[in-house]
Amino acid sequence: MFQGISSLNLDAKGRLSVPTRYRDALIEDQNQLTITRHPHGCLMIFRRTEWKSFSDQIASLPMDAIWHRRYFLGNAMNVEMDAAGRVLISPELRAKTGISKESVLLGMGSFFELWDAETYAAQEAEAMKGDMPEALKRLSF
Repeated sequence: MFQGISSLNLDAKGRLSVPTRYRDALIEDQNQLTITRHPHGCLMIFRRTEWKSFSDQIASLPMDAIWHRRYFLGNAMNVEMDAAGRVLISPELRAKTGISKESVLLGMGSFFELWDAETYAAQEAEAMKGDMPEALKRLSF
């Protein structure tokens, strides 16, 4: 399970250096990852085995969700983590999400989200202004 937040910088080639605390789990999947877009403006990064489960669910959506199928599956790119623990984020995906140098990597359980740091901060601040969702109100803290 991936969790936590990391502030990272992409290098000049658009490579993300995966934090060492996650590398062992990614090595279990032969360093193979899949990256796709998320409708909220970030990228989702899956281990290949997790991607298979997610993509099967997306592929089975009915025709009235064709644009969402296109969004997730049509933007998906298979990548490999290199020996130095870096993953290349394609120029197309970086351009579509506005991810440049300063980024934020969030562990979201079975996958990661990669955000442009400024976009993430702005969206987080906006989301926290609203009311707490009903599902969270039932939790005890």
